[in-house]
Amino acid sequence: MEISSGRAPVIIGTGSAWPQRAVTNQDLQEIVDTSDEWITRRTGIRQRYIARADRNEETSDLSAAASLAALEMAGKSPDDLDMVIVGTVTGDRPFPACACLVQKKIKASRAAAFDISAGCSGFVYSLSMAENLIKAGQCDTILVVGVDRISVMLDWKDRANCVLFGDGAGAVVVTAGEGPNRILSTHIRSDGECWDMLYGEYGTPYVHPGLEPMTPKPFHVVMEGNKVFKKAVSSMTALSQKALEHNGLTGKDITMLFPHQANMRIISALAERVDIGMDRVYTNIDRFGNTSSGSIPIALDEAHRLGKLRKGDLILMVTFGAGITWGASVISWAI
Repeated sequence: MEISSGRAPVIIGTGSAWPQRAVTNQDLQEIVDTSDEWITRRTGIRQRYIARADRNEETSDLSAAASLAALEMAGKSPDDLDMVIVGTVTGDRPFPACACLVQKKIKASRAAAFDISAGCSGFVYSLSMAENLIKAGQCDTILVVGVDRISVMLDWKDRANCVLFGDGAGAVVVTAGEGPNRILSTHIRSDGECWDMLYGEYGTPYVHPGLEPMTPKPFHVVMEGNKVFKKAVSSMTALSQKALEHNGLTGKDITMLFPHQANMRIISALAERVDIGMDRVYTNIDRFGNTSSGSIPIALDEAHRLGKLRKGDLILMVTFGAGITWGASVISWAI
């Protein structure tokens, strides 16, 4: 699809935030029937950040901190925002939307605000919405946040799943720009037939005293890991290939792959299938675990601030989450 002059959606700022408390695999050995070796070998995770209830680490707090960092990089003020879109399944409250609380905390008084619930795919889904709002001329500047605090909906007796997740937020500022460096295309998919592979079940989860203070949600994560693994690899591979083909590209053209940080085995399998060497795959799962909607934007911000991205680099982002949902985006980096 051709983008008209002046309406190209461009990422001009990134930001991220996470809780202060780091919980290592060794820490988890003291409260869960697991081991550092087992977690690292199966997932690649060595630590994760877990929010506390006695600090300003609610979903909206992490989102606001990431958002302000992204706005500062972009050279924009909150008053410049037309829209705030937050991808999350762990808002502070059942309603209002977490995006409205973020809007209040960053003082973006002109913006409309809403959430998108797409599991771990929330950021890419939200980015797709922003891309199309800018193309359509309905908005000029949009804040997109991916954030989750999955720790508050984990049953800490579920040794297979509780070790996987961490908390964190990432944000990008998307604006209407010109030129070749822009969001080239975003593609989203879902398969509701597979909803029961990964979902939230009613019932307040168990929290080990060693992880307090924590205020759990009245539901908890249920996941069939083997089924999710197979579905994630096949779905992300197929959509990555479609996104590349849509833009006349192959894996060899991609400067950096930013996959959802769920499991190193999934990431390695995906990279091999789309012909992207692991030296061109950005990962931080070892330090953050699976931060759900936050994983890709946190990685994107980290890579940019470390100088690993340059203007004109071609980026592929691909994700997979509850729903089942998945998405992919190809970007010519503009910062």
